[in-house]
Formats: sequence, C-alpha cells, structure tokens
Amino acid sequence: MQHFDVAIIGGGPAGLTAAMALSRSLRRVVVLDSARPPRNAFAEEMHGIVGLDGVSPGEYRRRAWDDLKKYGMAELHEVTGTDVTPDPEVGFTVTAEDGPPMWARRVLLTAGMVDVHPEIEGFGACWGKTVIRCPFCLGWENRDRTWGVVTGDPEFAATAVAGFSAWSDDVIVLTDGATPAGEWGGEVVEGKIRRLHHIGGDLRAVELADGTVIDRQTLLWQLDQRPVPLIAHLAERLGLATDEDGYVEVDDSFHTSVPGVYAAGDLVTEAQAAVESAAGGSGAAFQIIADTGRP
Repeated sequence: MQHFDVAIIGGGPAGLTAAMALSRSLRRVVVLDSARPPRNAFAEEMHGIVGLDGVSPGEYRRRAWDDLKKYGMAELHEVTGTDVTPDPEVGFTVTAEDGPPMWARRVLLTAGMVDVHPEIEGFGACWGKTVIRCPFCLGWENRDRTWGVVTGDPEFAATAVAGFSAWSDDVIVLTDGATPAGEWGGEVVEGKIRRLHHIGGDLRAVELADGTVIDRQTLLWQLDQRPVPLIAHLAERLGLATDEDGYVEVDDSFHTSVPGVYAAGDLVTEAQAAVESAAGGSGAAFQIIADTGRP
C-alpha cells in the first residue's frame, strides 16, 4: 500500500495550489481528481490569477502539473469515485474505485460544488459567456452592456444594482418568479423566464412566460448549488458537519468537524473565484504543515 502525507480530493485551483505548497515542504501528496469535466469547463478563460490571466481551465491544469512534476512529491490519480476510512493508526485509508487502496496522514477536500442549471432554452449556449455567476470573473468581458441580475434575494439584488455599476450603468433585477418584497435597490421585473434570445451565446433578450421580451445583453444569475456527489458521499461517510446549503463547515484554520480532515475552495464558501480557491488551498496546506510538524 502506498503511503502519503496528504491525500487531496479534487484537482482544481484549491487542490493544485495546496499540492504545490505541500510539495515544496517535502510532503508526499496524492491528488485524486475526477475524470468528469471541472465546474469551470464551460469557460474559455480564467481570470484574476496574476501571470495566468486568460488561460483556459485545461491549460491552467496542464501548467500546474508541469510545475508540480519538478518537485517529484505529488501524484495525480484520475478516479471515478473515492472513499475515505479513518484508520486506527492515526490516518486514513483512501480507496479509489479503479485503483488500489492508499494510506494518508491527512485528507484535504477541495472537490467543489455543482451549479444547478435551469431548464431554459438558450441558457446553456450563453452560460459562461454572457450569462455569468461571478462579476469578478467575467465582468470585464461584459462591461458596458445592459445587465440583468437574476435572483430571488432582495438583499443580494440591492447590493448588485449598486455594486455592479462599475461594469454597467444599466442594471435591472429579474426575479424569475419570486415575489418582490422589501427594498430591491432598483428596477425590478417580475415573471418566470422561459427563453434567452441569443446569437451564438451572445445574449440579446430575455423572454418571460407571459411573452414579454426584455432587451438585455448580460445576465448575472444567482444559481442554486449542491455539493458534487463525491463530497456529499464523504460528508455522510465521515460525519462531516455541513450547513443547510450543503457547504462543508470549517473553522478559520480549514479544519472540518472530523480531526485530520480539512476542506478548502468552493465547497466551503460562496466566494468562488479561482483566485479565492487558490488562496484557500494555500491556507489549508500551511495549516496541515503546522499541524503535522516534520515530514
């Protein structure tokens, strides 16, 4: 059985940044990453990481592994499923569906969340281009266009109308069937969305269920999320504490409710830019190093 200092479950910005910090600290690391496309696979470019601005998600991962290979401390295992069992020897047995079991002193979860896409005509073609979730990721690319914020949360809507004015001076709120109550901060359009009019993913208008057509060029859509199936499985398997939305609960030092298990990245917070995930992965790695002492 192979032995590792840390098993990282998830190979996105959080997991890869953690693997780098651990490798440079002489920790043997295994990264178990699903063969499924990553959450940001729809995006043509990643933004916000200085020196890598504009690279594709696939290129980011390729460059990360080129960097990691120089240290010879990290292995990548592409797996279809993973199980983690606490070991009496103060560690964990990590079992992948298509490989032999491994042992690790610590486990770091970074596998992320899944966006729940609405079944609306045109949504898929526009998603990641002119229908976006993060203004800091794609706001620049959609600057000086007419925006709509799709949300049922009046507090978020009020913040968005004021805060997104840097990218657009024409921002309205679309409730997508939610009933307005309280202060929404700007023009509010009620009604369920049934279709997005676009040309090759370039949004032109939003059509409501009653046939009303509203000219918009960009939508910031506050989608619901759920944990990736693997994280949901491990949360139940290990007894991890999660909040009502399925995010894994951690303290300020990235510890979960289970000793020896840490978590970072999208699965612990709604602040989900790539640079935020990378920072979380780095912080979790430093905490693991501090907790475990010499390799």
